[in-house]
Amino acid sequence: MTDLVVRRLLIDLEAPFARHWCNGDAFRTAFFNALSMSFPVGEQFFIDSVRNGHKALPDEEQRKYKSEVQGFVGQEATHRRIHALFNNHLEKQGLVNAWGPRALARQKMMQGVDVRHWLAITAANEHFTAIFAEWMLQNSDLLDGCESRLKTMWLWHSAEESEHKSTAFDLYRALNGDEKWRLRWFRRITIMFLADTLRQTIDNLRRDGTLWKWSTWKSGAAYFFGRRGLLRQSYRPWKEYLRKDFHPQQQHSDLSDRWLADNADAYNVVGS
Repeated sequence: MTDLVVRRLLIDLEAPFARHWCNGDAFRTAFFNALSMSFPVGEQFFIDSVRNGHKALPDEEQRKYKSEVQGFVGQEATHRRIHALFNNHLEKQGLVNAWGPRALARQKMMQGVDVRHWLAITAANEHFTAIFAEWMLQNSDLLDGCESRLKTMWLWHSAEESEHKSTAFDLYRALNGDEKWRLRWFRRITIMFLADTLRQTIDNLRRDGTLWKWSTWKSGAAYFFGRRGLLRQSYRPWKEYLRKDFHPQQQHSDLSDRWLADNADAYNVVGS
């Protein structure tokens, strides 16, 4: 079990930001924008999964996880709100969120399905976000030169994703979730997540008018496959999820705690 704290991020997301807010880089901006477009719908799915999974536990187990589930829900609800504000600016810039509605349509197909499937999907997605979060915190200098409030937003989100990466996984195990289905959903989510990210990033670049520029894809290749590239450094932690004895806390580091301690002036703890 994990003690999860809900924090209110102290940045102004009412003011607009530059089209290429990520250090003037079209590809990186489009990629981060694509991820943000998935969050409002995705975070709500994760909240519903964890809430319903918690309710399905015996009373004694519910008491055991109650505090952690409340913290998880609070953190994800805050992420959902922050990224909805961010996405409003993207819409005003002429970008179209196709990922969110597509994800929502898939979720409607899940109505009435055993909550353990919901949790397996959530745990798989949380592993992806945890890997990305750890990579972001480890390579935070790659956001140098970006809009400062947005750099703070992404690193704060990363820190909290690292904190609650075990919640859905633990609930799935507590409900005796099938190991084969955990791995089956992980493989499916891998394909869907990568495909959705690529589709939305490409559409963002197309609407931005930078899709066919050499500099766009040169930047993308470096960001994903360079010496500190996201995919290059994430393959091993991604693969570890396939182990039968895997648990998210096996990939724990102090990067999240360190960022939260060093940037305490960037947020308020809710209820303190």
